[in-house]
Amino acid sequence: MEIGEREVDGDLGFRIGLFELGPKDQVPRFPTILGKSSGLTSSLTSSYVLCIYLFLPTAHSWQLLNTDRLPRRPGEETMHPTSDANQRIARISAHLQPSNFQMGESSGLSRENCRAKGGAPGFKVAILGAAGGIGQPLAMLMKMNPLVSVLHLYDVVNTPGVTSDISHMDTGAVVRGFLGQQQLEDALTGMDLVIIPAGVPRKPGMTRDDLFNINAGIVKTLCEGIAKCCPNAIVNLISNPVNSTVPIAAEVFKKAGTFDPKRLLGVTMLDVVRANTFVAEVLGLDPREVDVPVVGGHAGVTILPLLSQVKPPCSFTPEEIDYLTARIQNGGTEVVEAKAGAGSATLSMAYAAVKFADTCLRGLRGDAGVIQCAYVFSQVTELPFFASKVRLGRTGAEEIYPLGPLNEYERAGLEKAKKELASSIQKGISFIRK
Repeated sequence: MEIGEREVDGDLGFRIGLFELGPKDQVPRFPTILGKSSGLTSSLTSSYVLCIYLFLPTAHSWQLLNTDRLPRRPGEETMHPTSDANQRIARISAHLQPSNFQMGESSGLSRENCRAKGGAPGFKVAILGAAGGIGQPLAMLMKMNPLVSVLHLYDVVNTPGVTSDISHMDTGAVVRGFLGQQQLEDALTGMDLVIIPAGVPRKPGMTRDDLFNINAGIVKTLCEGIAKCCPNAIVNLISNPVNSTVPIAAEVFKKAGTFDPKRLLGVTMLDVVRANTFVAEVLGLDPREVDVPVVGGHAGVTILPLLSQVKPPCSFTPEEIDYLTARIQNGGTEVVEAKAGAGSATLSMAYAAVKFADTCLRGLRGDAGVIQCAYVFSQVTELPFFASKVRLGRTGAEEIYPLGPLNEYERAGLEKAKKELASSIQKGISFIRK
């Protein structure tokens, strides 16, 4: 019997082999390959057992038996490489040690390369800022999405614990953690969708613009990595202030020669989620039955709910319109104040981000009629960026819809939103061009 070996990186390895069974009271033949490890066996045929052995050696290798050299019983056919058993072995070995994963020796993850078993075909998703207040629940919810086959979690701190914790969930997505700037490129390579919640959270008394000086630099660095490693990925940008960070990302991609306006999406989904919830409360409906278009931007007066276009169609009193508009525009402040300095809207933002990411994945899959609001490069107004309804497809925002008929209240709100947006957009552009 010959044994073929292939070196692999990592402290965690597996041994896979086929063993011929002797009489019931005897151990399998060729016991020397077992070493000192305990094993798990499952029957392949009446004569053979597939064994997968976990070991922690100093020299890492796959132990693969050449099944053509195994002893055969009289009249028994040779097991060919294309046999069902060998195909199962190949699938198991490929899943247990994906060939495209590399973890440097200096990794703070201590070789934490957690993966779920039985991952189904799907899309590769990276979360940048996965250990933060939004990133952790976002990562957990994305692990539950059946459209995700590979989930990369990146942050500058605390990624090992988050990766280990989430990897215990019994869903199909493979989970891998990456820690620090030196592993950003590994985290991004080959991704279909990149979600960016990275940055500092809002604190009491802070506006989204107060976050600009810190978060602008973070977004710039992350987008430089995206431009280099996965320029064709769909980017969902959550980091505030979105009104400025999306223009920053666009300028970074333009400098790198990779800018595709359809693939850069500012996530304003939380404004839509809040609008659906608050309007449903007023109407006495289930929020899942309500659809409120929210256009403009993602801060203060730039958030413009189009209450005249609510589905199902309904009417509001002037007092209700004032109340709903103000509450939707100030929903973030409501949560920050309620948490009394202990955080911002992390949980609802994570939910909204996952809801939006799911629409992007369904678009990538080719589903028809996938429509959602997003802050994108746009010609809906004279501004270069604007949030409105878009149709998502295989290349991102494939169609941007016009605003539709607005009432007098909404037209006045639109003018206020555009004035504020123009300043925020220019602030982001100037950050890169300075």
